[in-house]
Amino acid sequence: MFARGAAVALYQPQWGQVRNMATLKDITRRLKSIKNIQKITKSMKMVSAAKYARAERELKPARVYGTGALALYEKAEIKAPEDKKKHLLIGVSSDRGLCGAIHTSIAKTLKNEITNLSNAGKEVMVVGVGDKIRGLLQRTHSNYFLMTFKEVGRRPPSFGDASIIALELLNSGYEFDEGSVIYNRFRSVISYKTDEKPIFSLETVAGSESLSIYDDIDADVLRNYQEFTLANILYYSLKESTTSEQSARMTAMDNASKNASEMIDKLTLTFNRTRQAVITKELIEIISGAAAL
Repeated sequence: MFARGAAVALYQPQWGQVRNMATLKDITRRLKSIKNIQKITKSMKMVSAAKYARAERELKPARVYGTGALALYEKAEIKAPEDKKKHLLIGVSSDRGLCGAIHTSIAKTLKNEITNLSNAGKEVMVVGVGDKIRGLLQRTHSNYFLMTFKEVGRRPPSFGDASIIALELLNSGYEFDEGSVIYNRFRSVISYKTDEKPIFSLETVAGSESLSIYDDIDADVLRNYQEFTLANILYYSLKESTTSEQSARMTAMDNASKNASEMIDKLTLTFNRTRQAVITKELIEIISGAAAL
């Protein structure tokens, strides 16, 4: 009787030991996984930091294109007439993620603009620069898309890229009256702001009453200037968005690395406590077995 009772007493802690060993294996596996993820986030932070430094250097000369392109609009006080109904929205984003709320802020602004302009009785069309914008708006606003551009954000944007977008837009056959380029304006390494710049069609610019202050502006000169202005604004917006994206990705990867470090510390503490519990149970088993004998 005593022998059978002692056998039962000896086998019960072994089940707990097997369960604790399984827990230790799970913790070890999770620790390894988090450490691997932390290596990836640290590497992405270093890459983003290098790309951000380059983008910030190229942003200052690119801002001249944006401010200079809008000089005619501001000086001539160009505005679309109230009876004009066609409005074009250009959302500047990229194809890559893991950069915080960069893309969702653009999508949210586009949704608000579409709703407000549609309620005002205007015809709205959207041009998406970057695949992320298309993915965020495809389900709810797919009927508003005029065209989308991919392969954005893999390399630093150039004036040639902006020229291609402007040329495709002008050759699309869609004649808009006015529009807006919505992008993320870079403010600091930890801050950006969603902003927009106006664009106007050739007919709207030519029909402006204040344009008469400029002499000797024929149709060809005005058309060339309008095409060049559109490319300048797009180039400026692409540079601002790229710098904001790289800084946001660098910040996001830094936060992810810090969170991984905290999780590693907590799991290491849990692992040590669980291992200590296993060792304590094994000592209790040895002492109990010796006492039973």
